[in-house]
Amino acid sequence: MAERDGLRDAGAYTVVVATGNAHKVVEIEAILSGAMPGARFVRVGDLGGFPEPEETGTTFEENALIKARAAHAATGLPAIADDSGLAVDALGGEPGVYSARYSGVHGDDAANNAKLLANLAGVADEARTARFVSCVALVDDDRELTATGSCEGRVAREPRGENGFGYDPLFLPDATPGRTMAELTAAEKNAISHRFHALEKLCELLRG
Repeated sequence: MAERDGLRDAGAYTVVVATGNAHKVVEIEAILSGAMPGARFVRVGDLGGFPEPEETGTTFEENALIKARAAHAATGLPAIADDSGLAVDALGGEPGVYSARYSGVHGDDAANNAKLLANLAGVADEARTARFVSCVALVDDDRELTATGSCEGRVAREPRGENGFGYDPLFLPDATPGRTMAELTAAEKNAISHRFHALEKLCELLRG
């Protein structure tokens, strides 16, 4: 704790991000750095071999808090975590909190996308509406903050684009007609993404 406080006093401090996904760290740092001047964002795995908590929540907020609390308890540092996923109307909100492991294997993007397409095979274009949802949690010694954002769109019939990760190649945001999330530049994605909206709301809370 003393080391962390010393870093803050010097105008710089470390914030641990409870994810193994480098893409998320980049997005989080790009958006939160303005509201957290002096913060250095690092993945929890870069600080040691901490066990991952079991994500037993039934909502994005519950899972985000589980991960942020665990990272804070393990490192003693301010911790940020997000839980996000795709909610498809025609599938009753699936894959939802199970987005990363929809196919049964955590983090297998190709298998997750293939299962989603298979489950939507008989669904008409106009009924393929969906949204990306993200809840971001910040946990420190004296506070717990959460913020949720979403990005509306629909599911394409085949993957397109080389950027992004997860379901990005299949998601057609309403804000960028004709292009999947994976066909957007990082700047274009950050301007409309569910995580961007959640992090913007978190920035507002931090600025108080």
